[in-house]
Amino acid sequence: MFGCDGSLKVISIMQPWASLIALGEKKFETRSWRTNYRGELAIHASKKIDRTACKMTPIVQTLNKHSIVLLNDLPTGMIIATCNLEGCYEVMTEDGESAILEGWNKFVFDNEYNFGDFSEGRFAWELSNIRTLNKPIQAKGQLGLWNFKEGLIMNE
Repeated sequence: MFGCDGSLKVISIMQPWASLIALGEKKFETRSWRTNYRGELAIHASKKIDRTACKMTPIVQTLNKHSIVLLNDLPTGMIIATCNLEGCYEVMTEDGESAILEGWNKFVFDNEYNFGDFSEGRFAWELSNIRTLNKPIQAKGQLGLWNFKEGLIMNE
């Protein structure tokens, strides 16, 4: 899980988006900025919860399917999953129901579209091999991509 220097690249994501990734329901994380990083990435659930999003029908139904029914059921302030960051694609077009990503071979629709901000000009980070941690790791989040050092894990 950790690189040869004992660190792991991490991205902090608000809830419920972080849990949707950890549950394997969200394969694209949308951002306003592009990254050239590719490789293993940890998903950190920030302390903030998007309460408006947690009331949206597709999100409620998906979380309920995984026995998450209350806001308190969403973990916060911890690394909850790891995955591979496969690619980063600019959103070329979107019509309110679907989006076409850079290269025109990536098409996003249904829940995947509902689980991100696919406005034209934003970037969709493609995630694969998503693995939920059996024991989430307490960590203070940061903006952008950040490094988590293995040696800082004390209470696993």
